[in-house]
Amino acid sequence: MKRIKELKQTSQNELKSKLEQLKKDLMKANAQISTGTPPENPGKEKVIKKTIARINLILNTNSQQEVR
Repeated sequence: MKRIKELKQTSQNELKSKLEQLKKDLMKANAQISTGTPPENPGKEKVIKKTIARINLILNTNSQQEVR
C-alpha cells in the first residue's frame, strides 16, 4: 500500500497503469471469493480498494487543477 505522498510524486501515466493493475487484482480477488475458495490474503481486497480510491482522488485533483 502506498501513501498519498508517494502517489502524488508519480506521473499520471504511471498512476493510470497502476490503477489498471489494481483493478485486475481486485477482479481476481472477487472471483476467488465468489467461487467459494478461501482468498490468499483476506485483507488484501480492502487494501486494494483503498489504494484505488487514493489513485482516483489524485487523478481527479490533478485534472481539476489543469482546468483552472
